[in-house]
Amino acid sequence: MSPIPVIGSVAGTAAAMSRKAVQVPVIAIDGPSASGKGTVAQLVAKALKFNYLDSGALYRIVAFAAQKAGISWQDEAALASLASALEISFDDGEIYLHNNKGGDDNVSEEVRSEALGKGASEVAVHQDVRRALLDMQLKFRREPGLVADGRDMGSVVFPDAQTKIFLTASSDVRAERRYKQLINKGNNVNLRAVLADIEARDARDMQRTSAPLVQVPDAKLLDTSGMSIDEAVAQVLQWFHQNK
Repeated sequence: MSPIPVIGSVAGTAAAMSRKAVQVPVIAIDGPSASGKGTVAQLVAKALKFNYLDSGALYRIVAFAAQKAGISWQDEAALASLASALEISFDDGEIYLHNNKGGDDNVSEEVRSEALGKGASEVAVHQDVRRALLDMQLKFRREPGLVADGRDMGSVVFPDAQTKIFLTASSDVRAERRYKQLINKGNNVNLRAVLADIEARDARDMQRTSAPLVQVPDAKLLDTSGMSIDEAVAQVLQWFHQNK
């Protein structure tokens, strides 16, 4: 690959690149676990032909890679070092992790397990891990636009996002959705236990000191408790077009 020519000062070039990135529209969709934000975000990105960032998957991959390397989910320094070296990409709903052989491994099934959902919530409380993943997330902001879902997309990662959504649903509805997903995958689970896990994750996400889950003042609230996926997608697209 040819080197990128530098015109003018390095500082001037960096500033120009930063301004260009800011001009790229971002739809930031935040919300709690099992609220449906990932499905909605992917469909919105597809409708607009925008890039897509599943920030939650990044933390799942950190938990997954740590597990493979024998690193504790409580070892902040080791997790941050690991996170800074990861190369991750998304393609058509699939998640890929670059390996040391020069290829990419499809890790979608592994990282979407319930165990790694819990692991993601645990590693995400570490400020150094979040800092290590910040630059990676910012690089997903490319033309023609980006739809990013997570828990701090509108508050921390893309505070200048053109459209901010806080997508949620009642804990009972979210537990029922997650329960049905797990049953359909052949898991033997109890609805009450799923609800308890949902509520525990909510508490961790909202109470952590670094980038807690919060609805920022300029985010529109979208409660999907009584909505279909298509209705939720249509509402997000409507708000985005209104903000143009």
